[in-house]
Amino acid sequence: MISRTEVEAAWGLIQAHVRRTPVIELPAGSLGVTAPLALKLESLQVSGSFKGRGAFHKLLASKVPAAGIVAASGGNHGLATARAARLAGVSATIFVPDNVAPDKVEKLRRWGADVRVVGQHFHEANVKALEFAEVSGAAFFHPFADPAVIAGQGTAGLEFIEQVPDLDVVLVAIGGGGLISGLGIAMHAIRPETRIIGIEPVGAPTLRASLDAGHVVRLPAITS
Repeated sequence: MISRTEVEAAWGLIQAHVRRTPVIELPAGSLGVTAPLALKLESLQVSGSFKGRGAFHKLLASKVPAAGIVAASGGNHGLATARAARLAGVSATIFVPDNVAPDKVEKLRRWGADVRVVGQHFHEANVKALEFAEVSGAAFFHPFADPAVIAGQGTAGLEFIEQVPDLDVVLVAIGGGGLISGLGIAMHAIRPETRIIGIEPVGAPTLRASLDAGHVVRLPAITS
Protein backbone atom coordinates (compact mmCIF):
# COMPACT_ATOMS: atom_id res chain seq x y z
CA MET A 1 0.00 0.00 0.00
CA ILE A 2 1.23 3.48 -0.79
CA SER A 3 1.58 6.30 1.74
CA ARG A 4 1.00 10.04 1.88
CA THR A 5 4.73 10.48 1.18
CA GLU A 6 4.43 8.65 -2.13
CA VAL A 7 1.42 10.73 -3.15
CA GLU A 8 3.31 13.92 -2.33
CA ALA A 9 6.30 12.69 -4.35
CA ALA A 10 3.97 11.96 -7.28
CA TRP A 11 2.52 15.46 -7.00
CA GLY A 12 5.97 16.99 -7.34
CA LEU A 13 6.73 14.81 -10.34
CA ILE A 14 3.60 15.46 -12.40
CA GLN A 15 2.79 19.10 -11.69
CA ALA A 16 4.45 20.33 -14.88
CA HIS A 17 2.28 18.01 -16.98
CA VAL A 18 -1.19 18.20 -15.41
CA ARG A 19 -3.54 20.99 -14.36
CA ARG A 20 -4.28 22.17 -10.87
CA THR A 21 -8.01 21.93 -11.39
CA PRO A 22 -10.31 24.56 -9.89
CA VAL A 23 -12.85 24.18 -7.10
CA ILE A 24 -16.31 25.76 -7.27
CA GLU A 25 -17.82 26.48 -3.85
CA LEU A 26 -21.61 26.67 -3.65
CA PRO A 27 -23.64 27.96 -0.70
CA ALA A 28 -26.01 25.81 1.36
CA GLY A 29 -29.21 25.15 -0.53
CA SER A 30 -27.51 24.75 -3.91
CA LEU A 31 -28.59 21.68 -5.88
CA GLY A 32 -31.09 20.90 -3.13
CA VAL A 33 -28.38 20.15 -0.54
CA THR A 34 -28.60 21.78 2.90
CA ALA A 35 -24.82 22.02 3.43
CA PRO A 36 -22.35 24.15 1.43
CA LEU A 37 -20.69 22.26 -1.41
CA ALA A 38 -17.20 22.31 -2.92
CA LEU A 39 -16.85 20.73 -6.37
CA LYS A 40 -13.38 19.66 -7.59
CA LEU A 41 -13.51 20.01 -11.39
CA GLU A 42 -11.33 17.15 -12.59
CA SER A 43 -13.36 17.22 -15.80
CA LEU A 44 -11.03 20.12 -16.71
CA GLN A 45 -7.93 17.93 -16.33
CA VAL A 46 -5.60 17.70 -19.35
CA SER A 47 -7.06 14.46 -20.70
CA GLY A 48 -10.61 15.20 -19.56
CA SER A 49 -10.53 13.34 -16.24
CA PHE A 50 -8.43 12.60 -13.14
CA LYS A 51 -6.96 9.63 -15.05
CA GLY A 52 -4.33 11.97 -16.48
CA ARG A 53 -2.71 12.18 -13.05
CA GLY A 54 -2.16 8.44 -12.75
CA ALA A 55 -1.03 7.90 -16.33
CA PHE A 56 1.51 10.72 -16.18
CA HIS A 57 2.92 9.50 -12.88
CA LYS A 58 3.21 5.96 -14.23
CA LEU A 59 5.02 7.37 -17.27
CA LEU A 60 7.41 9.58 -15.32
CA ALA A 61 8.10 6.97 -12.64
CA SER A 62 8.84 4.22 -15.18
CA LYS A 63 11.30 3.42 -17.92
CA VAL A 64 9.12 3.19 -21.02
CA PRO A 65 10.43 0.73 -23.63
CA ALA A 66 10.76 1.49 -27.32
CA ALA A 67 7.84 -0.91 -27.87
CA GLY A 68 5.58 1.74 -26.35
CA ILE A 69 2.65 1.54 -23.97
CA VAL A 70 -0.44 -0.65 -23.89
CA ALA A 71 -3.58 -0.28 -21.77
CA ALA A 72 -7.15 -1.49 -21.48
CA SER A 73 -9.77 1.13 -20.83
CA GLY A 74 -13.41 2.09 -20.95
CA GLY A 75 -12.23 5.40 -22.39
CA ASN A 76 -10.79 7.88 -19.89
CA HIS A 77 -7.69 5.91 -18.90
CA GLY A 78 -7.02 5.22 -22.55
CA LEU A 79 -7.12 8.93 -23.35
CA ALA A 80 -4.75 9.68 -20.49
CA THR A 81 -2.37 6.91 -21.56
CA ALA A 82 -2.43 8.04 -25.20
CA ARG A 83 -1.54 11.57 -24.15
CA ALA A 84 1.28 10.28 -21.94
CA ALA A 85 2.62 8.17 -24.81
CA ARG A 86 2.59 11.17 -27.12
CA LEU A 87 4.59 13.13 -24.54
CA ALA A 88 7.12 10.30 -24.34
CA GLY A 89 7.30 9.96 -28.12
CA VAL A 90 6.28 6.29 -28.11
CA SER A 91 3.32 4.36 -29.49
CA ALA A 92 0.12 3.68 -27.55
CA THR A 93 -2.08 0.63 -28.11
CA ILE A 94 -5.42 0.88 -26.33
CA PHE A 95 -7.81 -2.06 -25.98
CA VAL A 96 -11.43 -1.04 -25.36
CA PRO A 97 -14.75 -2.94 -25.01
CA ASP A 98 -17.38 -2.45 -27.65
CA ASN A 99 -19.51 -0.21 -25.41
CA VAL A 100 -16.91 2.56 -25.36
CA ALA A 101 -18.24 5.97 -26.39
CA PRO A 102 -17.55 6.58 -30.12
CA ASP A 103 -16.27 10.11 -29.47
CA LYS A 104 -13.60 8.71 -27.15
CA VAL A 105 -12.46 6.24 -29.81
CA GLU A 106 -12.22 9.09 -32.29
CA LYS A 107 -10.21 11.19 -29.84
CA LEU A 108 -7.89 8.27 -29.07
CA ARG A 109 -7.13 7.92 -32.76
CA ARG A 110 -6.59 11.67 -33.15
CA TRP A 111 -3.95 11.40 -30.42
CA GLY A 112 -2.24 8.68 -32.42
CA ALA A 113 -3.34 5.60 -30.48
CA ASP A 114 -3.86 2.22 -32.12
CA VAL A 115 -7.39 1.40 -30.85
CA ARG A 116 -8.48 -2.24 -30.68
CA VAL A 117 -12.07 -3.11 -29.79
CA VAL A 118 -12.35 -6.40 -27.87
CA GLY A 119 -15.31 -7.95 -26.06
CA GLN A 120 -18.22 -6.40 -24.24
CA HIS A 121 -16.57 -5.67 -20.87
CA PHE A 122 -13.36 -4.18 -19.49
CA HIS A 123 -11.94 -7.48 -18.25
CA GLU A 124 -12.02 -8.94 -21.77
CA ALA A 125 -10.12 -5.97 -23.15
CA ASN A 126 -7.71 -6.18 -20.21
CA VAL A 127 -6.85 -9.83 -20.94
CA LYS A 128 -5.96 -8.92 -24.53
CA ALA A 129 -3.91 -5.92 -23.40
CA LEU A 130 -1.88 -8.14 -21.06
CA GLU A 131 -1.31 -10.66 -23.85
CA PHE A 132 -0.18 -7.85 -26.17
CA ALA A 133 2.25 -6.53 -23.54
CA GLU A 134 3.79 -9.97 -23.08
CA VAL A 135 4.28 -10.55 -26.81
CA SER A 136 5.33 -7.03 -27.84
CA GLY A 137 7.35 -5.90 -24.84
CA ALA A 138 5.20 -2.78 -24.45
CA ALA A 139 4.77 -1.32 -20.96
CA PHE A 140 1.38 -2.17 -19.47
CA PHE A 141 -0.46 0.73 -17.82
CA HIS A 142 -3.26 -0.64 -15.64
CA PRO A 143 -6.02 1.93 -15.02
CA PHE A 144 -6.16 1.39 -11.24
CA ALA A 145 -4.37 -1.69 -9.85
CA ASP A 146 -0.91 -0.10 -9.89
CA PRO A 147 0.80 1.75 -7.00
CA ALA A 148 2.21 4.42 -9.35
CA VAL A 149 -1.23 5.08 -10.83
CA ILE A 150 -2.89 5.18 -7.39
CA ALA A 151 -0.28 7.66 -6.13
CA GLY A 152 -0.89 9.84 -9.16
CA GLN A 153 -4.67 9.79 -8.69
CA GLY A 154 -4.18 10.69 -5.02
CA THR A 155 -2.71 14.06 -5.97
CA ALA A 156 -6.27 15.25 -6.62
CA GLY A 157 -6.88 14.78 -2.89
CA LEU A 158 -3.81 16.78 -1.92
CA GLU A 159 -4.97 19.65 -4.10
CA PHE A 160 -8.55 19.48 -2.86
CA ILE A 161 -7.69 19.61 0.84
CA GLU A 162 -5.25 22.46 0.19
CA GLN A 163 -7.97 24.38 -1.65
CA VAL A 164 -10.68 23.60 0.93
CA PRO A 165 -8.92 22.77 4.24
CA ASP A 166 -12.07 22.24 6.34
CA LEU A 167 -13.79 19.53 4.29
CA ASP A 168 -16.16 17.47 6.45
CA VAL A 169 -17.29 14.87 3.91
CA VAL A 170 -15.84 13.94 0.53
CA LEU A 171 -17.89 11.97 -2.02
CA VAL A 172 -15.73 10.02 -4.48
CA ALA A 173 -16.84 7.93 -7.44
CA ILE A 174 -15.68 4.31 -7.43
CA GLY A 175 -14.98 2.49 -10.67
CA GLY A 176 -11.84 0.40 -10.31
CA GLY A 177 -10.94 2.08 -7.02
CA GLY A 178 -7.72 3.86 -7.96
CA LEU A 179 -8.98 7.38 -7.25
CA ILE A 180 -10.58 6.68 -3.88
CA SER A 181 -7.53 4.64 -2.79
CA GLY A 182 -4.99 7.37 -3.51
CA LEU A 183 -7.21 10.25 -2.47
CA GLY A 184 -8.30 8.47 0.71
CA ILE A 185 -4.74 7.72 1.80
CA ALA A 186 -3.56 11.29 1.24
CA MET A 187 -6.55 13.08 2.71
CA HIS A 188 -6.90 10.83 5.75
CA ALA A 189 -3.24 11.38 6.62
CA ILE A 190 -3.70 15.17 6.49
CA ARG A 191 -7.20 15.46 7.99
CA PRO A 192 -8.33 12.17 9.60
CA GLU A 193 -11.64 13.67 10.75
CA THR A 194 -12.80 14.10 7.13
CA ARG A 195 -15.25 11.36 6.21
CA ILE A 196 -14.66 9.83 2.78
CA ILE A 197 -17.62 8.12 1.11
CA GLY A 198 -17.35 6.05 -2.05
CA ILE A 199 -20.19 6.19 -4.57
CA GLU A 200 -20.93 3.35 -7.04
CA PRO A 201 -23.46 3.20 -9.86
CA VAL A 202 -26.58 1.15 -9.07
CA GLY A 203 -25.83 -0.93 -12.15
CA ALA A 204 -22.21 -1.69 -11.22
CA PRO A 205 -21.83 -2.02 -7.41
CA THR A 206 -18.77 -4.27 -7.50
CA LEU A 207 -17.15 -3.02 -4.29
CA ARG A 208 -20.41 -3.15 -2.30
CA ALA A 209 -21.02 -6.72 -3.45
CA SER A 210 -17.43 -7.71 -2.63
CA LEU A 211 -17.61 -6.18 0.85
CA ASP A 212 -20.92 -7.96 1.50
CA ALA A 213 -19.44 -11.29 0.36
CA GLY A 214 -16.14 -10.85 2.17
CA HIS A 215 -14.11 -11.44 -0.98
CA VAL A 216 -13.76 -10.05 -4.50
CA VAL A 217 -16.73 -11.03 -6.65
CA ARG A 218 -17.63 -10.66 -10.32
CA LEU A 219 -21.07 -9.28 -10.98
CA PRO A 220 -23.35 -11.35 -13.24
CA ALA A 221 -24.12 -8.24 -15.28
CA ILE A 222 -23.16 -4.57 -15.58
CA THR A 223 -26.13 -2.37 -16.44
CA SER A 224 -24.68 1.10 -15.88
